Amino acid sequence: MRPHLPLNALRAFESSARQLNFTRAAQELNVTQAAVSQQVRALEDRLGCALFKRLPRGLGLTDEGRALLPVLSDAFGRIEQVLKQFDGGHFHEVLTVGVVGTFAVGWLMPRLKHFGEAHPFIELRLLTHNNLVDLAGEGLDFAIRFGDGVWPGTHATRLFDAPLTPLCAPALARRLATTADLGRETLLRSYRADEWPDWFAAAGLAPWPATGPVFDSSRLMVEAAMQGAGIALAPSRMFSRELQSGQLVRPFDAEVHTGTYWLATLKSRTPSPAMQLFSDWIVNQASAEAGDAPGTS
Repeated sequence: MRPHLPLNALRAFESSARQLNFTRAAQELNVTQAAVSQQVRALEDRLGCALFKRLPRGLGLTDEGRALLPVLSDAFGRIEQVLKQFDGGHFHEVLTVGVVGTFAVGWLMPRLKHFGEAHPFIELRLLTHNNLVDLAGEGLDFAIRFGDGVWPGTHATRLFDAPLTPLCAPALARRLATTADLGRETLLRSYRADEWPDWFAAAGLAPWPATGPVFDSSRLMVEAAMQGAGIALAPSRMFSRELQSGQLVRPFDAEVHTGTYWLATLKSRTPSPAMQLFSDWIVNQASAEAGDAPGTS
C-alpha cells in the first residue's frame, strides 16, 4: 500500500516554491494565502524539517526544499499532460516521429489526412531530420530513415526503395541529348560523395568529377535544380508532383539504388497502441504502393 500522500500540501508547497511567494501561490491555486501557509506548515511538520527560509523580503528554499521541488514539479507536470490527453472524453495518445525531410514532403504529407481521419485520437508530432537522428535522446517513438536499415540498437521495418536519377528544370533538360552532355552541366551533390560515381557506373559512363554545390537535403537540392542551378541526383519517387506538373524533368531513365526508406524504433522500446497503429498504417501504405512485402532488420 502507498502511504497517504498529502496532495493539497504538496501542491501548496510546489506552487509557493516555484514563485517564492505565498500570495501568488494562493492566487494560482484559488485559495487564501492563509490556507497555503497552513498547508506548507503542515507538510513541514510531517517531514520534520523546514522547507522555506522566511526572509524579510520574501521566501527562500532550504536545502530540503530545493531537493523536493524538482521532483514535485516533474510529477505534477506529468499528471497534467496525461489529464490533457483525456480532452473531449477520449484518451489522446501522443506519437512522435522523426522523418527525413524529403520523405516527409514528398511522400508522407499527402497521406497524413487519411491517417488522421482513421485515428483521430492520436496526436501525431513530426520532427524533420537529415538522417542523423538519436531516437532515445530526442524522445522519438519512430524515425523514418534512409539507408541499409542497420543501426545499432534499432529495429527497422523496410518501407520501399528510392533509387536515384538525374532531375532538372525543363529548360536545362532541353540541352541534354545524351548522358554525355551532363559533362557540360553543374552537377548538384549531397553529402554522400559516392552517389554520382555510382550513377555514372549504372549508366555505363566513365565518371568525371562533380563539383557543384553540396546540400544536406535532397529536397533543397531539387529545389535548386528547379531554379536552374544544375542537375540533382535524387529519388524521383519523392518528387512525383513536381514531375507531373512539369516543374521538374527526368531526362534519363538510368537510376542507381543506394538505399531504402525504413521505419525505425529502438529494440528496447515496447510499442504503445499508437505506435502499433502507425506502424501498421505506414507499412500497409508503402507495401500497397510498392506492390511488395515489407521486410525487417
